[in-house]
Amino acid sequence: MRRSKVPAETTDQRLLDDRGSADWVHTDPWRVLRIQSEFVEGFGALAELGPAVSVFGSARTHPDDPTYALGERVGAELVRAGYSVITGGGPGAMEAANKGACEAGGTSVGLGIELPFETGLNSFVDLGVNFRYFFARKTMFVKYSQGFIVLPGGFGTLDELFEAITLVQTQKVTSFPIILMGRAYWQGLLDWLTDSALASGTVSAADLALITVTDDPSEAVEIIVASDRGNAPDAPEGTGTHAE
Repeated sequence: MRRSKVPAETTDQRLLDDRGSADWVHTDPWRVLRIQSEFVEGFGALAELGPAVSVFGSARTHPDDPTYALGERVGAELVRAGYSVITGGGPGAMEAANKGACEAGGTSVGLGIELPFETGLNSFVDLGVNFRYFFARKTMFVKYSQGFIVLPGGFGTLDELFEAITLVQTQKVTSFPIILMGRAYWQGLLDWLTDSALASGTVSAADLALITVTDDPSEAVEIIVASDRGNAPDAPEGTGTHAE
């Protein structure tokens, strides 16, 4: 830099001078460093986790809801099969899966997200990481999971479900099982995918075959174990996107 482009102060001077506006902490370049730190923290925390399965579900599920008990069974069955359990770390169905894993003596992981209405990680999380950015958090779910089990949930659960399907469909990740728990809850969505999306050609039969639906936690875990060993079975009767 020459002439008028030569700055009046040095970089060190600007670094060490504590006066002036703090607006720089809200700029995009600074956010990039925050994003980088979230990836570093997540990779560091989960690098030695071992085989794991991500369990998604609604934060609004109450402990007396049958879905909560289903989540506990899923968490416990996964631990007995040798997997750690990863959830979003929140209440409801996520807490249930963490509780099942914790009480079964396994590793219970919570990947939390900064939201105005969340209260932090549930008490059954053994290993927790909090994120500001959804996309950093989603990367951890995918990178460290051998499969996804999806309990009944709302928009957040649907977001995670369809992102997982899209990543497998587009071969951005190695194929892994995506299992919906609770046929009664998911059947309307599966019917729409078949009767509207498939019928109009916006998805293919192969796309729908990426999804399995079951009511049995043991069956869900068996599918994941078989897939993990490179010996995925055909979907048992009563599973698959639209078996009837």
